[in-house]
Amino acid sequence: MNLHVVKNATCTFCGCVCDDIELHAEGERIVKAKNACSLGESWFRNHTAERLYPEALVDGKEATLDEAVAAAADFLYDANMPLVYGLSNITCEAQREAVALSEMIGGVVDSHTSL
Repeated sequence: MNLHVVKNATCTFCGCVCDDIELHAEGERIVKAKNACSLGESWFRNHTAERLYPEALVDGKEATLDEAVAAAADFLYDANMPLVYGLSNITCEAQREAVALSEMIGGVVDSHTSL
């Protein structure tokens, strides 16, 4: 079986949203989630690996990465008050970029610790 490695995957299991996970997949199954905590490891290993293609989907249809980025920009531009969330366990540099994006689009920044 051919081993495929995806670097810098993001774990969305909890609000920490760790973004330094390295996934190792054999076929459709994830067999290792390097840098993931025990919860993230279990979450990844009990799901199938992402397919390599299509590169992106827009409204459920295959799209190029450029088309997907343009669609995401349109969604953010048209949003009334987009939420930027899950910044508690990422680097300061990534937080800075997320806050700058939120300010640019008139968004709201929140963390998983708020009630």
